[in-house]
Formats: sequence, structure tokens, C-alpha cells
Amino acid sequence: MRDTMKKELEAEVVNVTGTAKPSRKIRSEQDKEPEQETISEVVGPGPAEESGADAPQEIDEYELVDPVDILTPLEKSGFWDGVKATKWLERKEAVGELTKLASTKRISPGDFSEVCRTLKKLITDVNIAVAVEAIQAIGNLARGLRTHFSASSRFLLPVLLEKLKEKKPTMTEALSQTLQAMHKAGCISLVDIVEDVRTATKNKVPLVRSLTMNWVTFCIETSNKAIITKVHKDYVPICMECLNDGTPEVRDAAFSALAAIAKSVGMRPLERSLEKLDDVRRKKLSEMISGSEDAVPGGSSTASVQNTRASASSAETSEGAGKRSAASMLSGKRPVQAVPVAKKGGVVKSGANKKVDGVSQKAAKTIEAPEDVEPTEMGLEEIESRIGSLIQSDTIALLKSAVWKERLEAISSLKQQVEGLQNLDQSVEILIRLLCTLPGWGEKNVQVQQQVIEVTTHIASTATKFPKKCVVLCLSGLCERVADIKTRAHAMKCLTTFCEAVGPGFIFERVYKIMKEHKNPKVLSEGILWMVSAVEDFGVSLLKLKDLIDFLKEIGLQSSAAATRNASIKLLGVLHKFVGPDIKGFLTDVKPALLSALDTEYEKNPFEGASAVPRKTVRASDSSSSLVAGGLDSLPREDISGKVTPTLLKSFESPDWKVRMESVDAVNKILEEANKRIQSTGTGDLFGALRGRLNDSNKNIVMATLTTIGNVASAMGQAVEKSSKGILSDILKCLGDNKKHMRECVLNTLDSWLAAVHLDKMVPYVAIALVDSKLGAEGRKDLFDWLSRQLSGLSSFTEAAQLLKPASSAMADKSSDVRKAAETCINEILRVSGHEMIEKIVKDIHGPALTLVLEKIKPYGGFQESFESARAASVSVTSKGATKVGKSTASGVSKPGNRSVSSRVGVIKGAKSEPISVQDIAVQTQALLNINDSNKEDRERLVVRRFKFEDPRIEQTQDLESDMRRYFREDLHKRLLSQDFKKQVDGLEILQKALPSIVKEVIEVLDILLRWFVLQFCKSNTTCLLKVLEFLPELLDSLKDDGYSLTESEVAIFLPCLVEKLGHNIEKVREKMRELTKQFVVVYSASKCFPYILEGLRSKNNRTRIECADLVGFILDHHGAEINGQLKSLQIVASLTAERDGDIRKAALNALATGYKILGEDIWRFVGKLTDAQKSMLDDRFKWKVREMEKKKEGKPGEARAILRRSVRENGPDVAEQSGEMARSLAGPLLRNYAQPDSNIERQLMSRPVAVASTPTDWNEALDIISFGSPEQSVEGMKVVCHELAQATSDPEGSAMDELEKDADRLVSCLANKVAKTFDFSLAGASSRSCKYVLNTLMQTFQNKRLAHAVKESTLDSLITELLLWLLDDNVPRMDDGSQLLKALNVLMLKILDNADRTSSFVVLINLLRPLDPSRWPSPAPNESLATRNQKFSDLVVKCLIKLTKVLQSTIYDVDLDRMLQSIHLYLQDLGMEEIRRRAGADDKPLRMVKTVLHELVKLRGAAIKGHLSMVPIDTNPKPIILAYIELNLETLAAARMLTASGPGGPNHWSDSATNNSAAGIHSADAQLKQELAAIFKKIGEKQTCTIGLYELYRITQLYPEVDIFDQLQNASEAFRTYIREGLAQMAKNAAAGRTPSSMPMPTPPPASLNISSPDFAPLSPVNANALNEAKLNVKTEPTNFNLPPSSYNEENRAVNAFASRVLSSDYAGVTSGTLDAIREKMKSMQLAAAAGSTDSGARPLTSVKDNMNHALPHSQIPLPSEHVGTENTLQGGVHPMDEKALSGLQARMERLKSGSLEPL
Repeated sequence: MRDTMKKELEAEVVNVTGTAKPSRKIRSEQDKEPEQETISEVVGPGPAEESGADAPQEIDEYELVDPVDILTPLEKSGFWDGVKATKWLERKEAVGELTKLASTKRISPGDFSEVCRTLKKLITDVNIAVAVEAIQAIGNLARGLRTHFSASSRFLLPVLLEKLKEKKPTMTEALSQTLQAMHKAGCISLVDIVEDVRTATKNKVPLVRSLTMNWVTFCIETSNKAIITKVHKDYVPICMECLNDGTPEVRDAAFSALAAIAKSVGMRPLERSLEKLDDVRRKKLSEMISGSEDAVPGGSSTASVQNTRASASSAETSEGAGKRSAASMLSGKRPVQAVPVAKKGGVVKSGANKKVDGVSQKAAKTIEAPEDVEPTEMGLEEIESRIGSLIQSDTIALLKSAVWKERLEAISSLKQQVEGLQNLDQSVEILIRLLCTLPGWGEKNVQVQQQVIEVTTHIASTATKFPKKCVVLCLSGLCERVADIKTRAHAMKCLTTFCEAVGPGFIFERVYKIMKEHKNPKVLSEGILWMVSAVEDFGVSLLKLKDLIDFLKEIGLQSSAAATRNASIKLLGVLHKFVGPDIKGFLTDVKPALLSALDTEYEKNPFEGASAVPRKTVRASDSSSSLVAGGLDSLPREDISGKVTPTLLKSFESPDWKVRMESVDAVNKILEEANKRIQSTGTGDLFGALRGRLNDSNKNIVMATLTTIGNVASAMGQAVEKSSKGILSDILKCLGDNKKHMRECVLNTLDSWLAAVHLDKMVPYVAIALVDSKLGAEGRKDLFDWLSRQLSGLSSFTEAAQLLKPASSAMADKSSDVRKAAETCINEILRVSGHEMIEKIVKDIHGPALTLVLEKIKPYGGFQESFESARAASVSVTSKGATKVGKSTASGVSKPGNRSVSSRVGVIKGAKSEPISVQDIAVQTQALLNINDSNKEDRERLVVRRFKFEDPRIEQTQDLESDMRRYFREDLHKRLLSQDFKKQVDGLEILQKALPSIVKEVIEVLDILLRWFVLQFCKSNTTCLLKVLEFLPELLDSLKDDGYSLTESEVAIFLPCLVEKLGHNIEKVREKMRELTKQFVVVYSASKCFPYILEGLRSKNNRTRIECADLVGFILDHHGAEINGQLKSLQIVASLTAERDGDIRKAALNALATGYKILGEDIWRFVGKLTDAQKSMLDDRFKWKVREMEKKKEGKPGEARAILRRSVRENGPDVAEQSGEMARSLAGPLLRNYAQPDSNIERQLMSRPVAVASTPTDWNEALDIISFGSPEQSVEGMKVVCHELAQATSDPEGSAMDELEKDADRLVSCLANKVAKTFDFSLAGASSRSCKYVLNTLMQTFQNKRLAHAVKESTLDSLITELLLWLLDDNVPRMDDGSQLLKALNVLMLKILDNADRTSSFVVLINLLRPLDPSRWPSPAPNESLATRNQKFSDLVVKCLIKLTKVLQSTIYDVDLDRMLQSIHLYLQDLGMEEIRRRAGADDKPLRMVKTVLHELVKLRGAAIKGHLSMVPIDTNPKPIILAYIELNLETLAAARMLTASGPGGPNHWSDSATNNSAAGIHSADAQLKQELAAIFKKIGEKQTCTIGLYELYRITQLYPEVDIFDQLQNASEAFRTYIREGLAQMAKNAAAGRTPSSMPMPTPPPASLNISSPDFAPLSPVNANALNEAKLNVKTEPTNFNLPPSSYNEENRAVNAFASRVLSSDYAGVTSGTLDAIREKMKSMQLAAAAGSTDSGARPLTSVKDNMNHALPHSQIPLPSEHVGTENTLQGGVHPMDEKALSGLQARMERLKSGSLEPL
């Protein structure tokens, strides 16, 4: 720009004022504008307004500048050599070059990492000038690179902060500029720098700490609110730490940072932290905040910072009472003038504090709005006007008098008037205001003063609600009156009345301030004396003790006046009476002289605790109504959550033992600092860390931790029980240590714990510990001794009864010391429990303890009898605590000591057998099993299905006991749950006898019974076990006879246990278990039992492994075919041949030899990799097996499988069934009801194993094997099928494909039936191999269009249904390779939709939209209703239909429209109009989908669609619903110009558009033609439709010779144009030869110029070609309620439309009624034929159609060619307009007239 232009421009710029605002906005900005306005309204006045919508946006110059690359010039400048120079000046100049280059506005991003590494070194350069230059360079880089410099900034930040220690001003200035630039430029944010700041604030140089905090303050001030809200939790603790710094500058900087945070995000984040600050610091902070906000009015000298907890509540109240600044919230300023003046910034003080004053949250909720505490200013005139006639006017006039006698008379009169008022409540405030103003608290006359105070006292005591506002008005004056001896008594009485009205907490809080700031020392001393009387009257439960003690410490005891000090000592003495000696902990820093005076006072007022009852109560309901726990707990507790830092918690886990020890000591220091009184808040993590140290390898740390836990418990009190997260159980575990010191330490901790919480809270933990075997003898002895000591000090403790059972079990302990200690403890338990409690739990006691109990209860004679009978019945624990303990041992294995029960106990036991029968008589009339409210499904859902057995846990045993009590008759469950095995045997006998008659009931509780059997298996009583093993086979037989099949859950409950216990050490038991397992295999299923048995091969018990190996052999021998899919598991058996134990090796070899017998040489495929030695062993055993088979004449190994397969191939399934050699199917009728015909064959058990057959020789054999073989066997057949399909596909024109096409339907039918069986087979735990084969074979079939088209509709229906059902099955993902199977199902479904016959697909899917027959579903899902499942199924069908409908435009001529419309008609008719209306309102997806399909058909075919209603009974009355929908769609589409109207008759009447509608159509002809050509070119461009497109284009050239089609192709490539030319030439040749493509539609020129008009030629308009995609299943072109077609839809129209697609006609005007009758007759015959199922187009002879046509139109009525010149001309052009398939385009429709049949026309 030239200089003159520059000057002119600058002159103009100077004149510009303000900032430009756009006068108009684009739409997107207009949309945003109202939002911004609303935001600014919500935010309210203040900074938000500035940043509102009106604020101009500053244009960032950085964005406008082009970036400059500085790295290249830097290279050239010799920077890299310069920075390494030895002379400082050269280094400085080199860095100066960088500074200069980087000073550009915007730097191009690049790799600055090496530059930054160099700069980092230079920051610490010995020469300060170089360092300063480097720092400035960093600042410039930060400004120029912005966010691209963020990584480098974080890299350099620690060094820059460390460098802040330099005191040189130039250095400090450079550093602060650079640090600020880094933040301002966005290189780093507050989130990134937390750790660096934390490190810097711990730097030993104070300057680093202070300047870092100053920088943090700057960052906070320049960050937005969102960031500070996110990071304040990190920065507030750092600032709080710096407030305790020894250097004033650091403290000031920390204050500034806190003030900046408060200014940005308000006070709430600081509340908790500010509680820990003393008053001085809090005050300073409030002043700083107010200074930053300028929002607090004068009078700060009289203000003091109150407890911030109260400020928290004030923050809530302030919302309703106008805006208040953060500083005023913090300071809580209040007026203290004689006539108070309310301040806008004053705080609204909620009287009660949530935690300390004890207002519960519930109480807080009930208060509608917080009470306004601060009185507003009110002048005398206003008071007089508002008081009205309440007080006589002359009385008020006299009160103003200067003569004291008149004032005295007036106040006396006022007193009488007030006492006479009936409704005082409404006038309380105005009366108090009057008294405060006239005569006011400045009254000099004593008598008048006394009267004023008396009136005030009367009002306060009489009013039902005395506002706190009134208290505030009076307090200042009353405090002065207390100082005056003449009015003291009256004033003190008034203050006490106030306490009754609003609570002493509020009064004390206000009085502290007044007394502290008053100049008269008497106000303070006498005020404290009043407090003494108030504490004696009201107790301490309503006071904030910490505030009171702090007030006395800081003001009262520090006073120079002896009277004040004495009064304070007296008050502390009274507090001691309520609080106890713990108060001394808060006064440790008081002078020794005062301490001795205090001790004397304490002696005068000894601690009374709970007996110190307050003399007076508070009347107010809202203020302080919910009391905190009195006594000790009313002393303040400190919140230590801030001190339990993550660093401290982390140090607990340190690998260095010293650090761990220090962290434990640190907790003790925290407790000391908190006066050993802490809150439970935030101590959860601390207890977690302490719990971790209880397992420390260093025993000294464990002992220190135990001591610390004891200290924490003492300091926390009762709250420790909830906060400790069950740490007591871990403490008790430490008793297992063999060191005496450790155990003593544990007991000391228990003592501390006991002091904090009551013994009843500890009992459950102690009860569990007493039966813990890991505790060791010494630990249990010490615990019993400790218990005995604690119980000996109690007179009554019913919870002790819970300890009786664990103590009883200890009576059988090996250690005599434990037995002795347990005996002592039992004596104490019996002493304190009371015989009622013992009576309840005595049934659980056995062994030597029973003798003790019996001796103790001898004095209770009457009780003895009830005990005897109760003793006979087992386990019925009523007390909750006892239940816990009782159940905890119920599942335990009976102790060895129980066998050595003394003989006299045996006698007692024997004598108690009779009462059972007496007791049983009462209950034997009831049903043995009560299953009314049993929910077996819910119970089974909780069963964890594992193959591996795990011992029952305590809670499982407890659940079992409660279930048995619920469902089993009382006498039965008492016997079964008894500890006495004889009773258990009795219970089993009862069940055994009743079993035949109660099978149904047993089935309902079978899972409970099986769980009880598992419990017996885990116990060591052989008698009971043998009885169980006797009962179980009978039970299984009964279930089998009843036709019941065990569920997976039931098997998962019992079979793992049975398999694990197979290796019992008693041979007899082992035999029974072996037989039982074999029975399970037969009854349940070999394939499902096999995984459990394989798990047994991994058992730790060798005998179990041997038994399981034998069972594997048994299964292979008898059920080989059933486990075909699991044969790879033989690897586990083979691995046992390498075991040391000879018996295991032998069993494994025998099992594999059996496998060899069945499988032959194939077995080597399944045994995995073996060593040579193992192979040698196996080889020897196999040879032995061959010899043995020869001896027994059993044939050769593997022969049986081949024989069976051949029999299946040769003779079909019948022979196999008769020979009993067909494999038993896993997918029996239990899983699939509709598979029953097959399941009858497959249910036969194999007498001989079936091997995988040799490959079938031909196609038919393969299909037989697929149909009748087991899932695994059918794989071989599928392999053959796949091979055949591949062969045929490679030669599509060969005869093989023709043969396959005939069998395609049979193949797909076989495979469709197999899908369910293979999936069920895999769900049972087998491999998913067969599933993959089925899906793969189906995929190969449907990949071939010819084969896919050959599949019949019924087969397609069953296949699609099956596939969709499995897609929805929740079990599929859990199968082997489940995700792959789901994917395969999806892909196969898509392939079917692509290649199967479109008509069949549409018909099948529309039929499937109806609710599915329940029998077609698999077994019901446990947690889904049938309606939900049908809904999911319908959704899936809808998705399939969407896919088909989307491509309908290109496939319309492949679909039999008549058949489709019939299926739509049937669907709509089934629903009926009422249901359609209901569903339309409910937005039903299936109905919407059907409407969408119909809409798409109408759109694509126009009015011609009516010619396809041959299968819809259109003559019936009422008319079919589909007709109304077609009419509606035609009207809607015509209105939307999606159809081309065809003359005056509208879409129903096709006439000669050239004559009837030429004028209307001419103007749009060109546009229509262009659209038509565009659509045709699009077809030519696509591979599938190019032939059709070329033919249509050829027709256009014939009809419009004047149109140059190549005009439209100006932008197309030369190759495309050449292709079209050649294509058109080929089409012309075809036309000349009289050939037309059979599968292409007629072209559709615009109607205005078309000579021949036919409904079939509705335009294939490209307009809205993608309507379905836009519709997204929301096509709603019709209203919900509609009428059937109007009467104008007459017979003529219907007849014409019915035959519109069969007759070439341009005018039906000449058709007579006779013709209509003929047409109607023809329609009826067609409907009858359709109803009879003759829809096969190929079966209908063409001649009959032709004859009918001739009959229908008599010769006289057939128009001659001469009448239609246009027609003749068209025919002469060599085009066959009535080409059969071009007209209808539907291969599957009825045969149409040949094009030649039109010649006579």
C-alpha cells in the first residue's frame, strides 16, 4: 500500500468508534440467537450479560496471519553451533536469533523437540543473560505456536518453575512473562500442571512457592469457569497447605489463589476446606474476596467470620433472598445497632446446623422456606401505621413523652393491653419492633426498662411461634441489661424464655459476638454467668460445643477481668457435668494456673452422663429439634478426611517397611491433632489401608496397626462399626499368630473396640472367629478367655446365646486349654443369656456342651420337659443372630471329636427319640411337600453352572435350610436338617415310602433335594450316605417313569459333586456311586454328562480319576455316537497314561482300548500328541483288545460304525430303528415340539456304538444321512452335497444342474429340519461343527439362483422361520463359536432374500408378520413373555421386508403381483377394520410394513395395479379392505404428482390421452421426456438392467424420431456413447427379426404424445424413485379411519380394471352390459380357480384364455384397426407393444395372450 493510502486509511480508522455489529444474520446464526438470549437471562446480571448475544466477538488476529516457518532460517543462522559456544555472548546471540525469529505472530508447526531440549539446558546456563534470553525465546515460541507447543511446554515447565528461585528481577520478570504466555496461548491448562504445581509448592525455596502460587492465581483468573469447576478439587488442598507456610508471601499468594477460585466458581467448593481455618485466616480470606468483588457494604469492623458450615446453609437460603456475594456468605455480617438496619449483603442464617445442631434432613425437608433471620429496617411511622388499633394511640403518644412517669404509665398500660390480646401470634413482630423503638433499649429509667423486658418476656412465652427476627432485634439491648444489676434478673429470665422459644443454640451463637465486641466487661462476665444457668437448664445437646469451648478459651479465659475468667471456669465446670473428662482434651493449651482452677471446678461438677437431664425443653419445632447424641458424643469431632491424603494411603503400600511404619504413625498423629475425637466422614479408605497392613510381613507393623485401629475406634466412637467395613474379622484373624505379644495386641484392640461399640455388635464376628480353624488353639483360647472376662462384668446379655453353639463345638477341640476356656465361657453365656434364649437354640447343641447346659438348667424344672421335646427336633433357630451363627456351622463336616461322645450323653440321646413321634402326630395330617408358592424357575436361575465341584458355602447352606423349612413338612425338614444321622435316615425313609404318590411335588422341589444330597455327600457319615445312595436310584427311576427329564440346572447342582466323590475310600460306597453315575448317563444324556466326567479326570483324588476313566470307557462302549462331537476330549484320558500311579495308567489305557474297539484306527486322531513311551503302551493295549475281540467274536475295531452307516444308506431309517442302532438325538421332544416325527426314531438307544460312517457314495445317500443321521453323522452327507453343488456350479449349463434343480427343494427341506437339531446338539455342550456345516450347505445352495428359485414356498417358510428363530435365540452367542454362527445366520438370511423366488419371499414374510404359533418356538425363555418374543420376531421379519421392498423398483417384473396382493389382502382381512384402526393408532410395525409394500406397488404400477386383483374376491360385500387402500394410495400419489394422470377419468380410466388430455399434457412433455431419458440412462449404466434400458431407449427413438438423445449425453464419456450406439443398432436388428427381450418392460413415454395408452405402461418415473428409503417405514399416506370406495367405483370401472392388463384398449365406451356379465363370470371362474390352488401359471393352457377373451368381447364390439390409425402406425414401426413379458414382467403369473393374438384387432 502506498504511503498516502496508508495515511488516509489510518485517519479513517481513528474516526471509527465502537465495534461493528452485523445487521443481518444467516439462518444458522438466527437459530442460535434466541438460545444465547435465554442463557443470558438465566445467568442474570453480571459478567454473563457482557458475554451474551450482544457482546461483539473479538476477531483473533492470530487466525488471520499466515504462519511463518522459522526452523529453516534457524538452521541457516548458525543457531546450533552458537548455543554450544564456550563464550556466553555467542550463546546469547544465538538464542537471541531464535527469540527474534519466534517473535512473529504465528509460527508454522514443526518438530521443535530438539530446540526445546537445547533451551531446557540453556535455562540453567551459568550466565544469567543467556538464561533470560532462552526463557524469552520459550515465551515467544508459546505465543507463536499456541497449542502446537503444548507437549514442549509440559516438558519445560518443571525447569521454569524450579528457576523461579533466582532473585534477579530480570530473571523473575522473564519467567513470569513466559509462564503467563504459555497459559494464555493455550499451551497448557490448569488440568495439565497440577503435579508440577504440587511439586513446586513443596520446593524448599520460599520464592519458588510464592511465585508459583502467583502464577496459579493468574491461570485461575484467565481460565473459564468450566475448567476451574473441574480442577478446584486439586488446587484447593494445595492452597490450604500453603496457608500454613512459614513465609508470609506464600500465604498471601495462596489467599489470592483461593479468592480467585471463589470468585470464579463461588464458595461451595471451599466450604469444607474453610472449616479447618481459624477465624483470622477466614476473615482475611473474606476480605480478599470482598475486595475482588466490591460487593460488601461498610461495617466490616463489626463483622466476624462465622462457622462455614452455617454459611453452607446460608448459601441455600440466599437464593431466595436476593444475590449475595461470596464474601458476605463467608463473613455472615450482621447489624448490632440498637435499632438494627438490615443490610443487603447480610447473610440469611438458618438457625440449625445440619450436622452439629442436629437438624435432620427430614426435618429440613418439611420446612417450606428457611426462616428469615435478619430484620429489615422499619421506621416509627410505618410501625405506628401497621400497629393500627392493636394498641391505643394515646399509649403510643405517652411512650414518646420525655417525662419518665408518663412513659412508665404508658408501658404499664401497654403491658395490660398486650396481656389482653386474644390473637397474639399475628402481632408478635410489630409489637417487638414497637418496644425496640418506643421507649427503645436506650431507655434510661430502670422501672420502664424492667417493664419493657417483662412485656417482651410475656410475648416470647405466650406466642406459639416467636420469630428469630424478633430475637435478633432484642438481643443487643438485653445483653446490656444483663450487665446492669437492676435489670439483670429480668433480662436473664427473658433470655431463658428466648431459649425456650427458638433454642439455646441460636441465642448462644448471636450472644458470642455481642459479648465479644462490647466495651463493657460486665456484659461479658454476666453474659457468661447467664450461659451457666442456660446450660444447666437446657443441657448441651442443642449447642455447638466447639464454638462454645473456643469462645471460652479465646475470650473468656483470656480476659483481664477476674469476674469474666471465674464465670468462664464455672461454665466449663457445668459442661464437664454433661460432657465428662473428654473436655480436658480441648483445653490442653490453657495456662497451668487456669488448668488447676478448672480441675477444682470439675471436682465440684462430676460427670453425670445420661443421668444429667435438662430441666427445660425447647418449644420450637424447627430449630434444633432433632437432638444429637448426648453426653460424650456432643463434644465436637473433627473431620480428618482432608488429612487422609492419597499420598498417605499410597505410603501404606510402600515396599519400604519404614515408610509403611511411618504411615501408621502418621494416623496416630492425625488423631492426636484432632483431640482423639474424629468424624467417620471419609475414613473408609483409611480403614481399607489399615486392613491391608494387618497382613503385613513385618510383625511390628501389624502390631502398630492393631494399636492404631484401637485408637481410631476410641476416637470415632459408635460410628466406627459402620465405617470400618468389617475390619473386625481381620483383627480377629491376627489371633492365629503364635506370638503372645501379637495376640495381646489384638485383645487390647478388642478392648478399645468394645469401649467404642457395644458387645452385641461384635458378637457375629466373634462367633465366626470361634469356629475358624486357622485361629489355632492358643488364639481360640485367648478369645474365649477375653469373652469370659467381658461377660463376667454383665448381669444380662441375651445376644450371648448366639455364642453358645460355636462355644459348644469347641468343647470337642483337641486342645484341653481350648476346651477348658470354652467351658468357662459357656458357663458365663448360660448365666447372662437367660433360660428363654437357651430354650430357643438348645436344639443345635451336641456333645459335651449339652451336659453343661443340662446341668445349668436343672433348676428350671418346667423348662426341662419342653427342652427335652425341643431337643429332639433339629435346627429351628429363631433369633436372627443365632441363625447367622447356627447356619455358619451347619454346612461344616462333622468334627472328629463328635465321635468320642461320652456314654451318658448317648443315653440321653437315646431317651429323646420318643417325643418326635408325639410331636409328629400333629403335623402328619399336612402334605409332606408344600409347593403352593414354589418358584423353581427363579431358584434355578441362580444356579451357577460349573463342571467343577466346589464345597457349599455357608450362605448356600443357609439358603438350603430356609428353602427346606418353607417347602418341606415340619417333621420332615427337622429330621433332614438334624445333626443326628439316624434322624436324617428316618427323614429319607419317610420320603422313600411316599415317593410313588408325590412324584409331581418332588419334581417341583427336586433342586432343593439335590442340594441336600450334595450336603450329605460332603459329610462323613457313611450310614446316611448309603441311605442317600439307596434312595437316589429309586428317585431317578420314578422321574423316568413319570416322563420327567432333568434340567441342566438340576444336573449342574448334583452331578459335579457325585463325580468328585466317586473316589470314596469305602468300596461299597464307590460301587453304588458308580452305578448311580451310569444311571445318570442313561437317564439324562451321555453327551451332557460327558463334560462333568471329564472334569473328574482333573480331580486331586486319584481314586476319582480312576473311576472317571472307567466311566469314559463305559460311555464310549454304550453311547459312543452321542459323544461324537466331543471325542477330542480323549486327549485328557490319553494324558493320564503318563501318570506315576499305575492304577490311573491302567484305567486310562482300558478306556482308550474301549475307544479303539469302537472307533478303530480313527482313535489316533483324538488322543493328541503323545510321547513314544505312551504310544507304545497304547499300541500294546490296542493289540490286546484286538485279540480279546477275536476271542469274543466281536468283529474288528471300528466295524460297528460302518455297518450302521451302511444300513442307514441302504435301507433307510426303518431298518436302523428296528435294529436299535440309531443314535439317540439330543434334540428330543423336550426341546422342540415340532420335531416329534423325527424324535421318535432318534429316541431309540444304541445297542452298539456308531462310528462316523464312511463317505456316502451318491447324492441320495447323502440326503438320507442328512435326514436321518445324528448331527455329527449328517456332516458326512453335507460334505457330499457341498461337493456336488460345487461341481454343478462350475458347469451351470450342464445336465448336473438340471438334476440338482429337481432335488433342490428336498435338499433345503432336509437342511431346514436339521438346523434345529444341530443347534440343540451344540447347545448341549457339543462342538458347533455340525451347525457350521448346515449353514454352509444352505449358503452354497442359495448362492445359485436356479436352485434358490426351485425351492417351494412351504419349504422357504419353514427355513426362514427356523433361521429367524435362531437369530433371536439368546443361547446362540454362548455356544461354541457363537458369534461366528450368528454372523453366518445373518449372511445366509440376506442371501436367501437376494436369490430366492421374490414372490415366495414376499408371501412367506407377509404371512410371518402374524403372531407365530407358540409350538414353533423353542422351549420358553425363562424371562420373556410370548408377546415380547413375537414382537422381536415381527421386528426381524419387518427388516427382511424392508430389504425386499427397497429393491422393488428394479425387481417389480420378477414378482407375481397377483399372488402378492392376495397375501396382503389376506393379512388385512385377518386383522379386520377395527384391529387395523387400533393398530394404526398404536403405530404397529407389521401393519405399517404391509401398507408400505402396498404403497410401493401402487407407486410403481399406478392404476395398472388393479389389473392384478385376480386372486382377490372383489365381488364380495363388504369390499375387501385392500381396495380402499389402493384407491387411497392412487389418489395420494396422483395428488403428489408421483403418478401420471391418464385422462378425465383420473387413475381409474385409461383413455386416449392424445385426444382427451393433449392440451393439458403438452407443456410438461419435454420435462417428462427428459426425466424418462434420465431414468433409462441410469438403467443402462447398471449391469443388471442394461438390456432393459437399451430396449426402452430404442422404443423412445422409435416413438420420438425428432428427439436427439445424444443431447442428453454431452457430459458422458465417449465409451458410454459408443456403447449406446452399438446397443441401439443391436436392438434394431432384433426388432427387424421379430424378437423382443423377454424380461424387459415396455418403455413409458409421456402420455401427452403417446398413441397407445394402457394401464400397464404407467411411467417408470424417476421422480421419488427412492421413496421407500425416505419413508423409513413411516409411510402414512392414508388416514387412520377411512371409508370404503364411493359408489362411483361402479361395476364398469371394476370390470375394466380387472381386465385392463389383458386387453389392449384405448376406449371402453362401447362395452355393453352383456360384455360386463361375461367379464364378471370370467372373474368368478378365475377366483374359484385361485381358491382351488391352481396358481401354477404353467398348468393353464393359453388357448382357453384366448377363447375366453374372444367370448368376452363379441366381434361386433371389437374395434377395427382402421378406427385406430395410431395403433396401426405403431405396429408398422416393427415394435411389438404387447410383448407378453414386457407388459406384465411377471414370470409366475397366469399365462397371458400372445402378441400374435392381437393381430385381428
